[in-house]
Amino acid sequence: MNLRKPPAALAALVLIALAGCSNAPAQQPASPPPTNDSATAGDGHGAIPGVAEVAEPQLHLVGVDAAGNASMLDLLSGKESRLGQVAAPVNVTTDGRYIFAANASGVDVLDTGVWTWDHKDHFHYYRAEPRTIGRIPGEGTATVATGMLSTAGTTGVFFPSSGTAVLLDNSALSDGVISEALRLDVGPHAGIIAPLGDGAVVTEPDGSGVATRLRAIDAGASEKASIDCPRASGTITTRVGLVIGCADGAVIATDDGDTPVLEHVPYPAGAAAPATTFNGRKGRPTVAGTGTDSGVWLLDTRQRAWDWLPTPTPVLAAAAVDDSDGHVVVVGDDGTVQVYDEGTKKRIATTEPLLPRTLADPASAAKVELAVDGQRAYVNAPAEGVVYEIDYADNARVARTLQLPTRPVHLTETGR
Repeated sequence: MNLRKPPAALAALVLIALAGCSNAPAQQPASPPPTNDSATAGDGHGAIPGVAEVAEPQLHLVGVDAAGNASMLDLLSGKESRLGQVAAPVNVTTDGRYIFAANASGVDVLDTGVWTWDHKDHFHYYRAEPRTIGRIPGEGTATVATGMLSTAGTTGVFFPSSGTAVLLDNSALSDGVISEALRLDVGPHAGIIAPLGDGAVVTEPDGSGVATRLRAIDAGASEKASIDCPRASGTITTRVGLVIGCADGAVIATDDGDTPVLEHVPYPAGAAAPATTFNGRKGRPTVAGTGTDSGVWLLDTRQRAWDWLPTPTPVLAAAAVDDSDGHVVVVGDDGTVQVYDEGTKKRIATTEPLLPRTLADPASAAKVELAVDGQRAYVNAPAEGVVYEIDYADNARVARTLQLPTRPVHLTETGR
């Protein structure tokens, strides 16, 4: 087992930065934005030298084609740019800044150069030059689990064929360097390592190679807590804590800096098929979970409660916006984008079918992605080569049909 701890000085700097802005007004930068990208950013709130702090989130769409060519579209200015090339990916993940493109032999990392530092009661927004960072080799298409911040903490990468679990140091990534804060081998299986505090939560397989238990470990890989989680699958980090899906519900993991707490949130009696993927607006407590049934699970991580939202069609993708109106956005297997009221479970709007060529090809249909932010939802149509921008609060209006320099076989949104 190969272990390496991140520098203690980083944690101290982050604590100083947090203390220094506790009284800043909500949704406003701590200081006026610099006049150009060569200025030194702000006051340490996720900033690094040579980076511009700006007044609003720098939202970008990132499209990666089947060959691994990546490009970006600035949603504010409409500017298109090439981001670089990665090995042909099987799946693509983002934390709102970095792109993690995974295939059977490793994970490539791209820095889109736009991100948000979340202080819970207010935010800081940054912009830098995008760049290619490098590759983490591994065996089997990795599962990537991200945290709330891109310039602090860690990112989890789990390689299923070898059972190798890796934590990447996010502060090093912000310097363009791949540095491992932790690496351990837990046995081959379809597993997860997800950041939690200074450590992580990692799956443990049974004798048949199925993930059945979760272990909360510290930065040195010492076990601090554990809990059963049959057929663990799917993970997301919310403002409340880390979520990992189980066949009988989910585990919500929290860490106040002392002892990790692992709480089991069971499904209601007679529940539908379990959720195996989770999606929601970054930082919000409620997330949408999808499985194999028609319908969406809603998990309120603050209340530790599930709710079932039935849909008239099987679901390709779903996300909880978790705004004041409780919007939930769903992509049905008929190509419609449906909008629901989280409270009443009523469908309040729907589009016409949008993805005919994509849905005609099972491989393309499997790549349909949904990203949501505070105003819009974005759905890629890989076969059509476009992205639909949906105003979910305005009767599911198709606000724009967008094209990127590369075909968006994989779609993410960064700057969040």
